[in-house]
Amino acid sequence: MSGALINLLLIIPLLILAVYLSQGKGAFLIAGYNTVPKEEKAKYDEVALCKFMGKVLYGICFSLVLLSLSEWLEIPALLWIGIALMIGLIVFTLVYSNTGNRFRQQ
Repeated sequence: MSGALINLLLIIPLLILAVYLSQGKGAFLIAGYNTVPKEEKAKYDEVALCKFMGKVLYGICFSLVLLSLSEWLEIPALLWIGIALMIGLIVFTLVYSNTGNRFRQQ
């Protein structure tokens, strides 16, 4: 039961960050992007990148809700669905954001 509570406590700050990023703000919170020199940052669409990362955080929050529900309701299938969703989301994010110059300004 304590694991479910820990998951729910993690969801709160992640949801706050997701809302902030979804507004197109908070690029300094994105790992890697905040270390790039200003000349390089000018080549990227910062708002689109922030909105995309906000959507990713919403997905991670949803998978954490599934993990919590699996423990509370004692339904192991929810645990596996939540884990698969989180892993799939992370892999998709890495591939999508690092290929095709999607966030480069035209």
